[in-house]
Amino acid sequence: MDTLIQIAQLVLMLSILVILHEFGHYITAKMFKVRVEKFYLFMDAGFSLFKKKIGETEWGLGWLPLGGYVKLSGMIDESMDTEQLKSEPQPWEFRSKPAWQRLIIMMGGIIVNILLAWLIFTVVYSTYGKKYISTEVTQQDGLAFGETGKKVGFKDGDKIIKADGKYQPRFDRMVLDVLLGDNVEVLRDGKPVTIPLSDESKKMILETEGRDFMHPMVNRVTIDSVSPSSGADKAGLKVGDQIVGVQGKKFMYIGQLSEQAFKHKKGAIELDIVRGGQPLKVNTGVDSLGVVGIMQKPTVAKEYIIKEHYNFFSAIPVAMRESYDLIVYNIKQFKLILRPSTGAYKQVTSVVGIASKLPTSWNWEFFWNFTALFSIGLAFMNILPIPGLDGGHAIFTIAEMVTGRRLGDKAAGVVQTVGMVILLSLMALVFGKDIYQLIVN
Repeated sequence: MDTLIQIAQLVLMLSILVILHEFGHYITAKMFKVRVEKFYLFMDAGFSLFKKKIGETEWGLGWLPLGGYVKLSGMIDESMDTEQLKSEPQPWEFRSKPAWQRLIIMMGGIIVNILLAWLIFTVVYSTYGKKYISTEVTQQDGLAFGETGKKVGFKDGDKIIKADGKYQPRFDRMVLDVLLGDNVEVLRDGKPVTIPLSDESKKMILETEGRDFMHPMVNRVTIDSVSPSSGADKAGLKVGDQIVGVQGKKFMYIGQLSEQAFKHKKGAIELDIVRGGQPLKVNTGVDSLGVVGIMQKPTVAKEYIIKEHYNFFSAIPVAMRESYDLIVYNIKQFKLILRPSTGAYKQVTSVVGIASKLPTSWNWEFFWNFTALFSIGLAFMNILPIPGLDGGHAIFTIAEMVTGRRLGDKAAGVVQTVGMVILLSLMALVFGKDIYQLIVN
């Protein structure tokens, strides 16, 4: 049931984003009187699950959930249909339109994705409020670091002041800024200390602990639930027990228990707990997946989450700023991926990986926030100057506008074919990685 909820969220999110992205191409094509032959949600390789022709356009649902497409008359696209190009250009064809109109049509989907994110954030902020984890509150008592974090130069108790000269008030963004930055300034024992982060250091963090390499200081967690027949259940752990130590070390951060359990798969770990005010030591078994069998919640006196309230109109500029910030973060992360020495390219995930990380219970606030975030990601991905993507088409059109020379139909077909081969190969690699990790974990 949990997996079905994750799949349902992913399918709904992708359907919304793909339909509106393709509608951006559709509506701009109609503006310039270009004939739209097909409008498909998901790919119809070989056959479609549903199709109906209304006017000049065939509307359909494909069976392969890898995006969607609109097929424009007189254009080589994902369908790789080149038959029309053998005849003379017609007034209703894409190829007969001036370059500036073709550019707008190509950018239509990207523009709609950005506007959609802006709209969603505006509605979410005016309905639920803008919520984020405060850097100031989270690290008021300092931060705790995993083993990798300490290896690259951090120490327990450090407070992040700046990453590449900039302070970030949102803790989730601060973690990203640290991973994307080259120099991190921390406050240690009342004095500022600069920690340089090399590509090798980033690779170590990304391949071991990822974003969980630093945590707010927590001196204990409370057991929220115990799974039946788990190692924790057999060890006699109870709801309400407070964990204050793991493997003889004082409890300092949320991920500490999971980290130690993962290291002791098929073995056991020792927990220091407090039950009814009395300290106890308990040995609990760990299964082959590195799971003890408890859910934990932090016992903290401070509230990490800041909530800002807006009405619809005051939320508009805040939502615009959030959309812009997400575009900037997409650019920064892409730059990191392009540096092989960081190993960041190994962290790229497919929709399979995304689905596995979605919550197992439905939460509309989370769903819409994630949809807006993913919409910006989709816009950024499509604007990349890669043949087969909107950005690839756009870059050749811009070159035509500058030079006055147009890429020939035969050359365009070759470029589109090469681009599709590259994209499909990358998708196969990423999907294969995520499916493998899903199976072995």
